[in-house]
Amino acid sequence: MIRLFLAEDQSLLNTALAQLLDLEDDITVVGTATDGQAAWAAISQLKPDLAVLDIEMPKATGLDVADLIQGAHLPTKVVILTTFAQSAYFQRAVKAGVAGYLLKDAPTDELVANIRRIMAGATVYAPELVQNMVTASTNPLSEREMDVLKAAANGQSTKEIAQTLFLSAGTVRNYLSAIFSKLGVANRMEAVNLAKRNKWL
Repeated sequence: MIRLFLAEDQSLLNTALAQLLDLEDDITVVGTATDGQAAWAAISQLKPDLAVLDIEMPKATGLDVADLIQGAHLPTKVVILTTFAQSAYFQRAVKAGVAGYLLKDAPTDELVANIRRIMAGATVYAPELVQNMVTASTNPLSEREMDVLKAAANGQSTKEIAQTLFLSAGTVRNYLSAIFSKLGVANRMEAVNLAKRNKWL
């Protein structure tokens, strides 16, 4: 039986994923947390076989927790679940000895299969993430994200971008959030400036 601990700061996703994983015959979820500090406190006590950690969490990131697990020489293997394709994150995860670096939006059955592979001794990095790290100097944005960024560069508001691209305002906000995450920036101006410096725009 794989004793698994899950840390994810979005409580709905945390609960749903914990329930789905717990349905597997060979996995039992021994605990969950929605911030890094609580995750480390629980993991250091429970010493699970596997810790599935989100990167961005309050109080301590998943990578901070991975560092602590490694530093304490716990038997716990670490899987980082991420939407972030930043080379600095990936390099730090590798340095912390994580056994898996996987995409958060991958299907649950894929996550389960990878958990089993990792527990059998494999190291699993999502190919999409590795590709982004290897070509970190190239544009990590999708074609649609570039459409949104180009419209933002033209000074269009979220509502105007939505009308231009026939999207909802919420979808545009989601695209912008993804753009900021991938580029490691805080706002539109920074994203546009970075894209221009790299000659993507």
